[in-house]
Amino acid sequence: MPDEPRTSLLDTQIPRGPVPVPADIQGLARGERISPVWRNQLGGLTFRIGAGGPNERFAKWVSAGTPELDLAGEAARMRWVSGHSPAYPGDVARARRLRVPEVLEQGTSDAGSWLVTRAVAGASAIAPENLARPVIAARAIGEGLRLLHDGLPAAECPFSWSIEQRMAAVHVRLEAGGGPADWSPEFQGLTAATALVELAEIPEPERLVVCHGDPCAPNTLLDPGGQYAAHVDLDALGVADPIADLAIAAWSTVWNYGPGYEDDVYAGYGMRPDPGLIRAYRLLWDLS
Repeated sequence: MPDEPRTSLLDTQIPRGPVPVPADIQGLARGERISPVWRNQLGGLTFRIGAGGPNERFAKWVSAGTPELDLAGEAARMRWVSGHSPAYPGDVARARRLRVPEVLEQGTSDAGSWLVTRAVAGASAIAPENLARPVIAARAIGEGLRLLHDGLPAAECPFSWSIEQRMAAVHVRLEAGGGPADWSPEFQGLTAATALVELAEIPEPERLVVCHGDPCAPNTLLDPGGQYAAHVDLDALGVADPIADLAIAAWSTVWNYGPGYEDDVYAGYGMRPDPGLIRAYRLLWDLS
């Protein structure tokens, strides 16, 4: 592997120049330092408020009229996870605890909506230090998903990420004119009709767990030793087949670390993947 640090394909979403700070965020900061840290593909912004210490927090903001980003729904999901995470004895290692950010505030204005969470110790799995150790990072992503899937009671979860729900989104996109040109290269040889045939063959899950819903590498935080520390960006969390998460988490290592690390995600989770199911859930992700 090359010695130079890798550059993530998502690196373009880290703001590089001045970013106007919405008035809502300025009010939430109450005079503290504000630093932009992320801009997603739909224009949503994330800011760091404070300069370290126990009061450091992160504020997400999305302009009005962006229904794809539901910050109220994300707050509800994080609160549910926090209230249903297993209790650990004091001697359990930090890296083995399921963690999500604590919700501090959530609200809306005429301009947009916001979500403020307490900062969680850890660095994104695509931070430079983790891009430089992709095997360790990929395994930690898998280990973190195993903690999430094993640690939460799917039967009590009020949120769904079901195939049926996601297929409704697929049909909306196709009816709006989406097609192979918009899909990932491995699926561009399909037509809308053949893609729907493949998706119709996804079997009923053998096991249901609480899935992350957006398990791409940036949404796992790692500690300084490269071990799992926390999950972030839980706006799509819901009950589904664990493969729905794993297929995308492993795929995202290709986008962020380069080829060759997908099996490390599966090894960290402790499973042998079914290639057919992996392809099917990636197609579902791509089209929804």
